[in-house]
Amino acid sequence: MTDNTVPCSLIADAADPAAIARAADVLRAGGLVAFPTETVYGLGADATSDAACAAIYAAKDRPEFNPLIVHVADAAAAAGYAEITALGRRLMDAFWPGPLTVVLPRRADCRLSRLVSAGLDTVAMRAPDHAVGQALLKASGLPIAAPSANRSGRMSPTQALHVAASLPGPDQGGPEIILDGGACPVGLESTVVDATGDRPVILRPGGLSREDIEAVCGTDGTVAEAHEIGPGGPRSPGMLARHYAPSKRLRLNALSAEPGEALLGFGPDAPEGTMNLSAAGNTTEAAANLFAMLHDLDGGPAPAIAVMPIPDRGLGRAINDRLIRAARTEDTES
Repeated sequence: MTDNTVPCSLIADAADPAAIARAADVLRAGGLVAFPTETVYGLGADATSDAACAAIYAAKDRPEFNPLIVHVADAAAAAGYAEITALGRRLMDAFWPGPLTVVLPRRADCRLSRLVSAGLDTVAMRAPDHAVGQALLKASGLPIAAPSANRSGRMSPTQALHVAASLPGPDQGGPEIILDGGACPVGLESTVVDATGDRPVILRPGGLSREDIEAVCGTDGTVAEAHEIGPGGPRSPGMLARHYAPSKRLRLNALSAEPGEALLGFGPDAPEGTMNLSAAGNTTEAAANLFAMLHDLDGGPAPAIAVMPIPDRGLGRAINDRLIRAARTEDTES
């Protein structure tokens, strides 16, 4: 938790049309809005405004070489800013709206701020599968740049209170309103796929599994190394070495808790009474619970957290990606 965090009085019920209208006004005026999606809560700003996008970086203390994801209503809206490749079209047709971000070449006449691309000639775009996100896009009439609504390098928020506990208040450059749409059903950030070529490259595993992508695109796609950065800096959000971290030390692949640790379990073999990502061993359920349970344990009395092994299949790959980055002790980003 940071000093000068967002007052809880700024949390508004997203089911109230007046709250959506107010949030849209804030975006059009160049301010910041936190809002729910099916993946995690995003910190949104007008993606066409340099000043508004710069405010995202400042509020999150985010490195400016790290691209931002631009949220749009649908593929038709995306085509106004990006060159839609054949691969991009196939992915959008199959998975939009949903937890997939597609990296595409910027159009020559693209009106988006250059800050969203962090100096690259590409733009990362997605259409959220969430009523609040779609309502905000419609009400504002803007493309919305929105990384996760948390301090850079820290755990992503899946509830409105997580946002309030992480970001500065509006007098310190934080969001002017937090739209509370309840818990995010997917609970992991979107999968990011580079669709600039003929073969899909998964830059960041997330809420859409590799198996789902292969079912649409075939099995000849190349999966980038999770830590790959390359000489030009990150090609996607979520590619630097340390990210998604609680404030406490994190130990992975633990079968039991050591003294001073709280155990985060997985599967039917977790000790009785342990907080369990999924007692049934379901990686989709575990993904939905991951950040909420890490937030709870980070606020608990134990000085460290141990996590039981997660199978590296389906959404388990994305869970393990988050946990590995969270357990590292060098480099931060979000």
